[in-house]
Amino acid sequence: MKKNFKIREMKETDNDAVAALVRDNLKKHKLDIPGTVYFDEGLDRLSEYYGTGERRYFVLEDDHGQVVGGIGYARFESTEDTAELQKLYLKESVKGLGLGYELVDFIEDRMREAGYKASYLETHNNLQAAIHIYEKKGYKEIERPKEVVHSTMNRFFRKEFFR
Repeated sequence: MKKNFKIREMKETDNDAVAALVRDNLKKHKLDIPGTVYFDEGLDRLSEYYGTGERRYFVLEDDHGQVVGGIGYARFESTEDTAELQKLYLKESVKGLGLGYELVDFIEDRMREAGYKASYLETHNNLQAAIHIYEKKGYKEIERPKEVVHSTMNRFFRKEFFR
């Protein structure tokens, strides 16, 4: 991780900062609409959702202890040995520093440690910077799975882990 930043597991006290981070990013990309996580009932209480071994969320802190990013994963129920990469978001002030790539590397390591053999993710055409990161990190586009929860998402990717 780059100097002046650290990654740590999300705590209950991070709920407001992470919810704001997600909503700010979605709003900036015109995705503050139904069918996205923007309106998820649990968005303001993510620490409750990510409290188990099958679901984890990590925040990126700057050297002042401010949450400037985050990323998580949860077991992708419909596909064996697969985790879903979830909620990769960064504050505008830290975009362009390569932190998105580092967060993807970090979460993939956590997925592997938990025994997953692949990563799945869903995103949207409006999130071009994220799509660029995913493609650079080896994710391949796939057809829309029938299990998609956020109906507005229109791009789907998968990456097999090789040891």
